[in-house]
Amino acid sequence: MSKMLLHKGLVVTLSLSSAIVFTVAMAADEKVEISPPAAGSVSKAQGLNAWSRIFQVASHPRCANCHTGPSDRPMWSGPSYGKPRVHGMNIQAGNSRIGAETILCSTCHTTKSDDWDNANTTKHAAPRVAMSWALAPANAHWFGRTTRQICEQLRDPETNGGRDTLEIAEHLNHDLILHWAWSPGGNREPAPYSLQEHVNDILAWGVAGTPCPEDQSGG
Repeated sequence: MSKMLLHKGLVVTLSLSSAIVFTVAMAADEKVEISPPAAGSVSKAQGLNAWSRIFQVASHPRCANCHTGPSDRPMWSGPSYGKPRVHGMNIQAGNSRIGAETILCSTCHTTKSDDWDNANTTKHAAPRVAMSWALAPANAHWFGRTTRQICEQLRDPETNGGRDTLEIAEHLNHDLILHWAWSPGGNREPAPYSLQEHVNDILAWGVAGTPCPEDQSGG
């Protein structure tokens, strides 16, 4: 027996005999499933392995360049940029994180809602997604941070937007800027693994108790 609900634009299937499964349409022919492992089925060691992959994603330029913490300056880094440096043109996202105080991020990162196969094919052009471009919240500080620092931030509701790992996975599914990291176009290097694999790792890490490197206990 199951019940279908609509929550935050997501189709949610609640099954009385199995774990909660969220299925989200990212594109016309692509779906990501959020299916947490059973409670107690993921060891701390397995959770730490999942975290190591999560860190590879979080610290990758496709993600870290816009997770600059208290700085309102996005970064340019990665294989095509050479030495890491702040975003050109004196871009400042301000306290609004969208550039409202100076020039809106969406001035160049324009919103596009059709022809997605060709939305980001031009080399060095500003990336575009079907939502307003923005710098990550100041609490989500990843650029230049260690695996331990990012892990502590991401598992703490005080610094992760008040989310548990299921809600982090849901956030990954409905935030289209995050989707772009795996399909950046323009000859950019995508984030490692896939969005589905990343979601799976987040969920496994949560079931394992969100362990972090150097924890003395299960976290």
